[in-house]
Amino acid sequence: MKHIVTIIRLLFLVLFVFLLATSKIMLWFGLFAVSLLAALIFGRIYCGYVCPMNTLMIPAEWVSKKLKIQTQKTPKWLINGYFTWIALVVSIATMLLLKKFAHINIPILPIWLAIAVFITLRYRPVIFHNLICPFGALQRLFGQFARLSKKVDKTACIGCKLCVKVCPSDAITVIDKEKKAVINTALCHQCTNCRQICPEEAIHYSKAG
Repeated sequence: MKHIVTIIRLLFLVLFVFLLATSKIMLWFGLFAVSLLAALIFGRIYCGYVCPMNTLMIPAEWVSKKLKIQTQKTPKWLINGYFTWIALVVSIATMLLLKKFAHINIPILPIWLAIAVFITLRYRPVIFHNLICPFGALQRLFGQFARLSKKVDKTACIGCKLCVKVCPSDAITVIDKEKKAVINTALCHQCTNCRQICPEEAIHYSKAG
């Protein structure tokens, strides 16, 4: 499963590069728009499988850990969670204004891709995913209504917290009183990290709720 997911991510990364190189990047925005509608049913599959930022953040995190430059701290000015929405508004406004008044098509996606990699070289992926990424803000909004999502079978869960450690978006928490894992659908990227590591095979993709 891990190799299949990696191949899917790489294929979408190649598609992104191709559209960027052929000046057809608006098609990618179209894909993103479709993914928002898909998130209402399937959850944030865009974030887990399609997003080129996430795909490049994975090796960036590996490098960060190897060089021992990753910090567990969260910048205080990001904690309130407003920045991701501010980034979204600023990004859209910049694109539209430069297009209208300067006739410039700013490469907003490559810029954010570079920011994602740069941030991940210093901070945990969750910092960018949940507190910075403007595209993640929309995915989170639509993803919370997903009809299908990763779900924990509480009868099988042993509360080992292994899934918590591998989740890139901090979507999983273990309730101390029950010692059972719970997945936040709005944050879940629908990747397979948790399923792959669960020793009891307690995590499945099924009807949310």
